[in-house]
Amino acid sequence: MLYTAFILGLLGSFHCIGMCGPIAFVLPLDRTSKAKMIFQTTLYHFGRLLTYTLIGILFGIIGKGLYLAGFQQRLSILMGIIMILTVVIPISVFNRFSITKPIYKLIGKVKQQLGLYLNKKSNKSIFLIGFFNGFLPCGLVYMALIGSIATSNAILGASYMFLFGLGTVPMMTLAVFTGNFLKVSLRNKIQKAIPIFVIIIGILFILRGLGLGIPYISPPDTKLIISNNASGCVK
Repeated sequence: MLYTAFILGLLGSFHCIGMCGPIAFVLPLDRTSKAKMIFQTTLYHFGRLLTYTLIGILFGIIGKGLYLAGFQQRLSILMGIIMILTVVIPISVFNRFSITKPIYKLIGKVKQQLGLYLNKKSNKSIFLIGFFNGFLPCGLVYMALIGSIATSNAILGASYMFLFGLGTVPMMTLAVFTGNFLKVSLRNKIQKAIPIFVIIIGILFILRGLGLGIPYISPPDTKLIISNNASGCVK
């Protein structure tokens, strides 16, 4: 199911331009040289991908804990359902819970750090901008994190988030070099289509957990168990 991460990132990158685009537009790059711009843009992406990968490790471990607690491959079904519900249920419903308050405090601190480094022109600053950028709230990142939990493995969770981030690189690179190149009307149409793709990915996770014997989509239960046990032995 790792391929769904790259697809989610690639399609969701149109949404990323609207959310994280303003940061990409004002990156303190050295624009006197194309080579320096490319190198610094790579540093920015590396920072984002590192954050996603580290978070993926954490959520993969959480998924492993749920797997060991007895959820087994049914964890994939649960995560698929949560992914779909997250799209269907309005965000205002989730904001009613007090659990969101610590998250908002953390986001505030991240934004402070971003503001500091956006005013500094150095390779270190650009890397750290990317690193802190990865912590900013984004519905698509949350979807990818649900997917990393479903892998029930730290390495696979990290891989899932890395591939998600990799999928966002092409569009975010265009945003860095060309600015806001998408018309608002086109971006709005794409953003309306993204929830549909998220639901499709959620359905794929549910099918995977059902173990229907469909190659590459819903392998038999025995293959899922063997796969998870084997991945857990990787050191």
